[in-house]
Amino acid sequence: MTIADTRTAPRTGEPLLQIRGLQKRFPILGGLLRRPKGWVNAVDDLSLDIHRGEVVGLVGESGSGKTTAGRSILRLLEPSAGSIRFDGQEITGLSTGEMRAQRRRMQIVFQDPYASLDPRQRVRDVIGEALIIHGIGTPADRRDRIATLLEKVGLTADAMDRFPHEFSGGQRQRIGIARALAVEPDFIVADEPVSALDVSVQAQVVNLLRDLQQELGLAVLFIAHDLAVVRYISDRVAVMYLGRMMELAPSEALYERPRHPYTLALLSAAPTPDPDAPRQRILLEGDVPSPMNPPSGCVFRTRCPFALPACAEPSARTLREVAPGHHVSCIRDDIPAMA
Repeated sequence: MTIADTRTAPRTGEPLLQIRGLQKRFPILGGLLRRPKGWVNAVDDLSLDIHRGEVVGLVGESGSGKTTAGRSILRLLEPSAGSIRFDGQEITGLSTGEMRAQRRRMQIVFQDPYASLDPRQRVRDVIGEALIIHGIGTPADRRDRIATLLEKVGLTADAMDRFPHEFSGGQRQRIGIARALAVEPDFIVADEPVSALDVSVQAQVVNLLRDLQQELGLAVLFIAHDLAVVRYISDRVAVMYLGRMMELAPSEALYERPRHPYTLALLSAAPTPDPDAPRQRILLEGDVPSPMNPPSGCVFRTRCPFALPACAEPSARTLREVAPGHHVSCIRDDIPAMA
């Protein structure tokens, strides 16, 4: 079976990760007593399944809630509401001690390879810290595993005795990937892992992630704003706007026939290999609404060129299936295809 075949093959069995109604709100504090004056709805009613060995891309503009969603799923941020089931176990109510056992199976690759590595630690300590926390192996075993991981991500074993500042950005991100893989997780959140890298290095790191994901059978939530990268690596893609999911579909289906106006606008703005190719650009008017006071109904309606009065109704928020595996939060069925 080819990579293209695996993208179109339906996922069967119980999902590794089941997210239902996930919400994350941040209080806006004011006054001398620092009491909440309002709330920022960073993630609003997110529901998503991720199967073993599947890569789900999560895209959207800055401020759409992508990173907050990823960190809430891992409980690096505590969700305000909703359910997160990992391998059949509800994890939102677990204590810190109970959650530690799950940490070994759920890891993250951070966006910034410069800020995410402690400059005072040698690479062996950066990667080996999780092994010590989880009591994995003897010191000799851990050193061997660190050497193996470094070679797996394209570095040499002697890199373990150096400090992060001695490496380039791409090499630091490889170290971050090795750190995430150290405890043999089942699920990884890759939080915009190439956005801080030079374009010439991005492809190398994405290819590394894809190869490791396939080799190890990892489930991955790949967060990014680069639509081309997401299409290349993802089996399915979820599109977020102002904390809500606008569209969810198999990767090729979403790129070939987007069904939500916001997805259509994102794709129309993405660069193409042929700059002279005819294309229809959808320009969005107005500013993104405040997450403190999002629009009623469809949160995209205030900027949508196809909006109807009914888009302000609560029913416009419903995520409905318009084709097998293709879900969209839009009441219209007549959104034009891309030219």
